[in-house]
Amino acid sequence: MIQAMPKFVLVCAAMLAGLAAVSSAQQAPGSAFRLHGTVEPIRSRIVTVPRLTGTGNGPIVIVHLTKPGTFVRSGDLLIEFDRAAQIKTAHDREAEYRDFIEQINKKRADQTTVRAKDETDLVEAKNAVRTAELDLLDKELVAPIVAERNSLALEEARAKLTQLGHTFDLKRRSEAADLRILEIQRDRALNAWKHSEGNADKMRIIAPLSGLVVLKTIWKQGSMGEVQEGEEVRPGQPIMEVVDPSAMRVRTRVNQADVTRVRVGQAARITLDSFPSRQFIGRLEQLSPIGATSGMSDNVRTFLAVFSIEGNDPHLLPDLAAAIDLDDSTPRERVVRK
Repeated sequence: MIQAMPKFVLVCAAMLAGLAAVSSAQQAPGSAFRLHGTVEPIRSRIVTVPRLTGTGNGPIVIVHLTKPGTFVRSGDLLIEFDRAAQIKTAHDREAEYRDFIEQINKKRADQTTVRAKDETDLVEAKNAVRTAELDLLDKELVAPIVAERNSLALEEARAKLTQLGHTFDLKRRSEAADLRILEIQRDRALNAWKHSEGNADKMRIIAPLSGLVVLKTIWKQGSMGEVQEGEEVRPGQPIMEVVDPSAMRVRTRVNQADVTRVRVGQAARITLDSFPSRQFIGRLEQLSPIGATSGMSDNVRTFLAVFSIEGNDPHLLPDLAAAIDLDDSTPRERVVRK
């Protein structure tokens, strides 16, 4: 009995080796394998909370929100935020702009009046110079003291004309500077007004394309959840996505050990984990030529793969888990021939 045991062990080992060989033969070229991925839309648009310019905008609060799962047409209202602060700011900036317009008009009118008076004084000074020059022409015919007085009068008239010229030039420069300051303030008020109006327009977001409304899950009040009407949100935060349901695909990653079993154009059967009774025909459209390091190990790499889905179905929604069944007979035959 003791001598028969080794023979029995050898027989069992031979049988196990035979089963392993059969199993290996069954998994030879022609076997199928499964990948797991996530359904995503081919065409979609992310809707984010608007980023406002300027100051005095106040908090951004949702006052209208399209319900998730609603089918919208391009141009339909998706979400509206409370824009009372933006409208008030726009009205205030508009009032400032119009006030500066009135100030500029008044300043120009006042400067026109002052300039007319200065020009009159300048003409009088020029006439005084001409009169003094004429009085000096007959200095040979008048008494020396009169001639001396006429000469002093001419010098005085010329000095006054020169002084008026310099004074009027400085006045014109000062007036131009004062007017320019008001014009700059006017332009700033106009820009602030337009920015405020733009901020008010940003508070109403319309659908960029026709599709289904999908609310994004965000971090709020210590937990993850979808936004709701009446909540305050922060600028730049993605809160919604409009998805075109007519064309969907599945994104997955292929382990480096299986990458030789797939090829672009390869047919696949796609099953939704949530609806296992529904199957779809798919095809490998994209396969990354460069692998990325896996989260498990730096030595293991995975390759991004994107599968298209033929047709459309109301059950095909973004972020659903999907299984992809592939037949790797063709890729392995190619590897063997190489």
